[in-house]
Amino acid sequence: MRSSTLYLLVDTFFWVYMMLLVVRILSSWFVELRDNPVIRFIGTLTDPYLNFFRQFIPPIGMLDISPLVAFFSLQFIEYLVKSILFL
Repeated sequence: MRSSTLYLLVDTFFWVYMMLLVVRILSSWFVELRDNPVIRFIGTLTDPYLNFFRQFIPPIGMLDISPLVAFFSLQFIEYLVKSILFL
């Protein structure tokens, strides 16, 4: 029973963080949302993770692909964590 609870917590954590990333990425397309307190809060949670990838992946013209790499990296990290914890 304890293992299933831990799995649910890990799964929920990664799902919530991925959704926060999606909201952050989509909100960056709308200038009027930048001053929204909820979006600013989401930015404080997600920007450190996204900025890590922005250090290494420069924009291609006006297209920033670092969030895409960050999103797939988070999915890979989730896979590794679940593999280690629930072997």
